[in-house]
Amino acid sequence: MTSEIRRSLVQHSRLRRDPHAVLRRMLDRVEPGLTPDEPTTRLEQRIADLLGKPAALFFPTGTMAQQTALRVHFERTGRRTFAAHPQSHLAVWEEQAHSAVHGLRHKAVGDREGLITLDDLAEVREPLAALLLELPQRDLGGLLPTWDDLVAQTKWARDRGAAAHMDGARLWEAQTYYDRPFAEIADLFDTVYVSLYKGLEGVRGAVLAGDRETVDAASVWRRRLGGATPDSWPAAVTALMGLDEVLPRMAEFRDHAVAVAAAINADGYATTRPLVPQTPMFHVHLPAPKDAVAAAAERILAETGVELPRRPRSSPDPTRCSIELTVGVVSLDFTPREVAELIRRLR
Repeated sequence: MTSEIRRSLVQHSRLRRDPHAVLRRMLDRVEPGLTPDEPTTRLEQRIADLLGKPAALFFPTGTMAQQTALRVHFERTGRRTFAAHPQSHLAVWEEQAHSAVHGLRHKAVGDREGLITLDDLAEVREPLAALLLELPQRDLGGLLPTWDDLVAQTKWARDRGAAAHMDGARLWEAQTYYDRPFAEIADLFDTVYVSLYKGLEGVRGAVLAGDRETVDAASVWRRRLGGATPDSWPAAVTALMGLDEVLPRMAEFRDHAVAVAAAINADGYATTRPLVPQTPMFHVHLPAPKDAVAAAAERILAETGVELPRRPRSSPDPTRCSIELTVGVVSLDFTPREVAELIRRLR
């Protein structure tokens, strides 16, 4: 029997994904006479404008969008290798699709537990189709390079004839750290992928933005990969809702994340990475085994109706693990002290 969730510290909780509630919110945004193509067209133009790019294209998934971007850069340069962090989403979460589907090679750059540096890039000796930078680096607790490092690294790629591509699945959250317009951040990159369902809390989908020639080439690969789906308007409508209702609150989410992390660290049971979150997302490192923490989260849900992340990440030390917290609309319901007390119960 599934326990009833009454409050949640999980960003994509059922509390925010209830189909009936989402449909009611969507109805207010779909005016009579709207054609099925209009929401997607509006979304693409809005994100292109927001990122300062000439064109943008909707994809059903971020995985497809990123593979497509790299494929286009490969075809343009004739180079099959792209450089990215060892814990890039493409390497960890996508079943090596870049290789299996497109014959591309991932050159892992830098330390697995640290951000890519310019010195790391200087060790790359082979021609690259692209340098892929994930902003922020999810598997490092949402860490971000400094602005000067970001400028230097994207320039390094372009100086060598490689494209600079941003995995901006969480760019909406990363902007709170740089405190610069989205277009200024995106201007460092040839192509930018953004997610519609993570920070924006849409139902699904992604958008790839870049120059017109690149986006036109991407549209061919989107069709080849089966991504030119009709009736994408539900995803587009919820994404437009997120741009209007959720995006303006990112700084509020980040400030609450900073307060929550401070309370967790002050409690002394667990620690956060980073100690001061740079975005609304951070990791909590716990002095307890993975299975014990998962069981404790299930117990808390059954006893209180409070949902905590139930899939802890393992650690090289089997007596420790970590969980990921992302502050969004539902988690603002918790005070920092409440969160710290709940974290202490995960043992």
